[in-house]
Amino acid sequence: MILVTILAVVFAITIDFTVGDPKNKFHPTAWIGILIGKLVPIVKNNQQKTARLSGMLLTISVATLVAVILYFINVGLYSLEPDNSNFGLYDLFVTTLIIIITGILLKTTIAIKGMQRHAQLIMDALSKNNLDDARAKLSMIVKRDTKNLDRQHIISATLESISENTVDGITGPLFYFAIFGLPGAFVYRTINTIDSMIGYKTEQFLNLGWFGANCDKILNYLPSRMTSLVMVLAAMILGKNWKHSLEIMRRDSSKTESPNAGYPMATLAGALGTRFEKIDHYILGDGKTEFTENHFKSTISIMKLTTILFCIIFTIPMIVILSYLGWWLHA
Repeated sequence: MILVTILAVVFAITIDFTVGDPKNKFHPTAWIGILIGKLVPIVKNNQQKTARLSGMLLTISVATLVAVILYFINVGLYSLEPDNSNFGLYDLFVTTLIIIITGILLKTTIAIKGMQRHAQLIMDALSKNNLDDARAKLSMIVKRDTKNLDRQHIISATLESISENTVDGITGPLFYFAIFGLPGAFVYRTINTIDSMIGYKTEQFLNLGWFGANCDKILNYLPSRMTSLVMVLAAMILGKNWKHSLEIMRRDSSKTESPNAGYPMATLAGALGTRFEKIDHYILGDGKTEFTENHFKSTISIMKLTTILFCIIFTIPMIVILSYLGWWLHA
């Protein structure tokens, strides 16, 4: 069981590094988003208490549905695992099938290649001096208003988004998979999706998204801080200024409105020796807001190495420890 789960993690990361995301019609996270989108108009309410209660019921219902489905898939897969004492060719086939299915499902909760591709589209638009196209593409991955951003602030927002996505789209799912298996990874991504869709502090979603947004904050508390420390190690290995990265993380991580997002963003700003700025909200780092293609390439390298290191330092050891302790999802 331990080896099968570890190989599934390795397979998931490998597919994401090489292939990336499937089209939305094949993507479970996209299906979850469609479900949430259909439920929002039904539960939306203008009264504060009613809207908050509706948002709570929406979040709990969708998360529970996802957890139950993935629980039975998880149990079903591992119930097929053969007895090691009588291992034959058929058993090898079944074990390989378990690794592939588990890996593919886990991969759908992770977005390494997908984030890199989208960020590259923004950089490509900037290389053609097409600011409007870059702003439009940026608006798909950030909550801020992008209509009037200049070139440097577009790049800043892109790099900030990559650093934040390192938690939301990579280490967060890996963290909860290590502890709770596939249900953990999928419930985490469900809460994350709910927050990204209705967790805005606008009049329309202020109360409806309140519960989901706070669940997201709680779930990201440990992964964001652990990821930042691993990111410092990645910066050290890549020859970046890791000491400055650690210093800026400590100093600026609390400057963002989110109690978690500031950690990976400040860490990256320190590692790159630059400054991230969200106009009228925060400034992270000591450098200048002047970015080059090298800053983008370094950010992608840090994201990928952080992913690998997080698996080596936390995900795989946690799977081994919990399996030996008899934890039900890895027993």
